[in-house]
Amino acid sequence: MPPDAASIQAALAVFSTCEISDALIKLGSPHGGHIPDIHMLSPTDSTTRICGPAYTVQMVLGTNSVAPKLSAHFVDTATEGSVIVINAPQRVKNAVWGGLMTAGAQARGAQGVIISGRCRDLAEHRAASFPVFAKGHSTLGQSPFTRPSEVNVPIVIRPDVSEEDFPAVLVSPGDWIVADEDGVVCVPTALADAVITLATTGREVDERCMQDIKAGKGVQETFKKHRGK
Repeated sequence: MPPDAASIQAALAVFSTCEISDALIKLGSPHGGHIPDIHMLSPTDSTTRICGPAYTVQMVLGTNSVAPKLSAHFVDTATEGSVIVINAPQRVKNAVWGGLMTAGAQARGAQGVIISGRCRDLAEHRAASFPVFAKGHSTLGQSPFTRPSEVNVPIVIRPDVSEEDFPAVLVSPGDWIVADEDGVVCVPTALADAVITLATTGREVDERCMQDIKAGKGVQETFKKHRGK
């Protein structure tokens, strides 16, 4: 990882996903980088947090004979220090990640996996203390329901609701992925420096708000004083 990328990663890793989303909203992002409906399923330690560049995987339906096919398993080509981000077809009920994949990802130094879809073998992920964030879990494996089609391509993660209610999130290879117990956010590489600056300021403001509120001052009064609203 280049020195500048390493410094950006270290700076982003300090902030919670909530702080990062607030910064992205201030920068005009319609979704605050939030990848919706994804929760931490492993490990069970609520202090777990990961931050790293996205290694993207696009899944397609198993019946899709037109989409590209991979020449190698996508876990085998995951890069050290990356966060694997998998986009599965909407509404499928099978898992696209299991215990053997966690073992392979750990061996290659991946930080964790974010799944817009389902996983299985929860006990194995938790025993390995490997971070797995997903929409849910299943007893069903990948075949014959889905298959990986492309890696390290831009992926569009759509919500389970109308995009009029919540916009889709574009995740490009190398974008910064931050995940913790509150959820998952994607920071486009071009916005990383601005996010760090705004998140730093936001944290300072929130700390002053907390001090005043704990001292008995009203929430409305405190917000107006420190946040200007």
